[in-house]
Amino acid sequence: MIDRLRAVGGEALLRVVFYLTVKLLGHAWVPLLVRTGVTSTLQSLGGVHSGCGVSSVAWLIYSLFQTLKHSKETSPEIIAVASAILALLCASCMAAFPLIRHLHHNIFERTHRFAGWMALALVWAFIILTTGYNSTNNSYDKLKMKTLIKLQEFWLTLAITFFTILPWFTVQKLPVSIVSTSGHASLITFTGGVKAGLLGRISRSPLSEWHAFGIISDNKDTHMMLAGAVGDFTNGLVSDPPHHLWVRGVHFAGLPYLVNLYQRVVLVATGSGICVFLSFLLQPCKAEVCIVWIARGVEENFGKEIKDMMENENIIRGKKVIIHDTKMMGRPNVSEMAVDAAKEWNAEVVVVTSNPEGSRDVVTACKKAGVAAFGPIWDS
Repeated sequence: MIDRLRAVGGEALLRVVFYLTVKLLGHAWVPLLVRTGVTSTLQSLGGVHSGCGVSSVAWLIYSLFQTLKHSKETSPEIIAVASAILALLCASCMAAFPLIRHLHHNIFERTHRFAGWMALALVWAFIILTTGYNSTNNSYDKLKMKTLIKLQEFWLTLAITFFTILPWFTVQKLPVSIVSTSGHASLITFTGGVKAGLLGRISRSPLSEWHAFGIISDNKDTHMMLAGAVGDFTNGLVSDPPHHLWVRGVHFAGLPYLVNLYQRVVLVATGSGICVFLSFLLQPCKAEVCIVWIARGVEENFGKEIKDMMENENIIRGKKVIIHDTKMMGRPNVSEMAVDAAKEWNAEVVVVTSNPEGSRDVVTACKKAGVAAFGPIWDS
């Protein structure tokens, strides 16, 4: 059940959890250890999701083995349906292995989605068959609605089905404006303001793939996404920009949203990872933030609009911004920059968004220096 909440309609529920967390614990009197512990826990929900998936496979293997030991008490149809569910879950788990997920993301996403839907349909068939089966005469004459609705399996599966369908009621095809700042990135503009720290999902083909990006917004009339051209989808936004994109109406909260738990924060970003932090400059923020951005050819690759946001004193309003353009200044030691900024800013925590290796190095260096730090993990 936790697995399905994390995977589908749980994004809306988790946004409520993140909101309540910030409201209840985002105060200076709450011990820093409590706030960092909660941040670490919420960041690890993806691991809970993965763990539930693997555990369900192990449980089904054991259950199917026990069923086969007592095959005379069940029917071939029930065994076949259970075996099919197990095969679909195994396929879903195999497609989620980091190597496959990284190199063949579309295969992972389509397998995860369609195998999950088919498995859910078969779970309904399994519940109906097992409820109605009468082993004394090998028939299904025991199936009655009043018996079915007394089963906890019925209500749990109904809840899973509801949360699976729920996100699709928010899917919309919306007009967008896409400007390619260079061959390296595109800036996508939508109507409507969005609060700082939220992310959104977009797609050209909603049944096939969804892609998550950080949102840039002043929470007024528009919001934007900065998409670095690193894959087929994002390269297509540069080479063949669409006039409309499918979007999920509910924006979801991630690690950046938890910046509001703290009083003083250093935000470290490389490349297009800056987008998720820009909203903390554009709109009032509970935390005092210092932003450290390392990128190559800032104006050339990311556009004048992004650069102006970072340098305009009317926007910054006393917040500290450090821009390191590697084209002019060379490659820095990002970990040292993060530690130095944290000490100078007297930061409670450092939040970094970079590639996996870069994020890990910054988090490790900050922790060695006695500063709490968080970066995206593989399944966060």
